Amino acid sequence: MKHVIQIILTSIVLAIVYGIIHDLITANVCVEYFTIGHPKLIESESPVRLALLWGFIATWWVGLILGILIVLVSRIGDRPRFELMDVIKPMLLLLGVMAIMAFVSGIFGFFAAKNELFYLTEPLASMIPEERHHLFLSAAWAHGASYLTGFVGCGIVCFRIWRRRGEVN
Repeated sequence: MKHVIQIILTSIVLAIVYGIIHDLITANVCVEYFTIGHPKLIESESPVRLALLWGFIATWWVGLILGILIVLVSRIGDRPRFELMDVIKPMLLLLGVMAIMAFVSGIFGFFAAKNELFYLTEPLASMIPEERHHLFLSAAWAHGASYLTGFVGCGIVCFRIWRRRGEVN
């Protein structure tokens, strides 16, 4: 049971840390992404406060899901059981790939919006100053990429852990 809790808690903590770092960057790129594009949970326009709040709220549950799935593929069945040290590297690698994809997608969103390939629609378009639309879309693309890469990557990580367990004698 100790190994199960270690894996799940580590997954949750890593997801929260990633989410806070990600949100610290995107909140400084476009605070409106959090103040207008998200429900108002606190009376603040501080990028740091918003990043801490949303970085936690938006990621703890993702870490929980990933942690449970990793526990299942690393501990259940007849294959040798893996512990935290056996699964931490794939977890960290996934976060690194997510960060790269978020960065690339944020840059893409920025330039695509600047070149009017994408644009904000109502009601957001009139709520956010027009000169900041491209920043909002950049943050949105970065967030979308993180979630998409995280969910797809979770499947890949789980498959690779399961396969590695079968290779251990």
